Amino acid sequence: MPSRSHNDAGIVVPLRSFTLGKARLAAVLSEPDREALARSMAENVVDAAGGRAVAIVSSAPEVVAWARDRGCDVVDDPGSLDASAAAGRAWAEARGLIRYAVVHADLPLAESLDAVVDDGADPVAVIVPDHRDDGTPVLSLPTAAAFTFAYGPDSAARHADEAHRRSLTVRIVRDPALGFDVDLAVDLAELEARRRLPAP
Repeated sequence: MPSRSHNDAGIVVPLRSFTLGKARLAAVLSEPDREALARSMAENVVDAAGGRAVAIVSSAPEVVAWARDRGCDVVDDPGSLDASAAAGRAWAEARGLIRYAVVHADLPLAESLDAVVDDGADPVAVIVPDHRDDGTPVLSLPTAAAFTFAYGPDSAARHADEAHRRSLTVRIVRDPALGFDVDLAVDLAELEARRRLPAP
């Protein structure tokens, strides 16, 4: 398949807060350290967008300021992850983008999103399950397709079911970088271990 233009797809990053996020890491990281981690992971995700249009869905002042400094669009946080994804679809539609990917902000190993946004307007849902084969850290959809988001435990399976219901072809991408999100202390320990590995 020929590569699509970077102008065809947009990246939607729901990001509630730098300062209040990652509460489940409070036992192993101080609040300033959790804020620094959240910010660095979000920076990494925006870098992985590779010059594509990015919308940060947030109402937190520190996130909004950071997003604008990075040249990202800002969409007000409607209050839930499902609603944030739907707001991202509306943003993509208003921008004239034919595809969008909802990408979690806590992917420290993400390097490129090319593999998940190259289907253009084709009726394909690209689902990246997390490393526990449970959540959906990356979900790419054609903007023209109606879709009901269902984030939370077992969301990868629910999103696949919804895509089938909407007559979309489902492409599952098991990517060790895009599927690795940091939610728990064990994830942080694994991240630190991976960073200690010598470069290939």
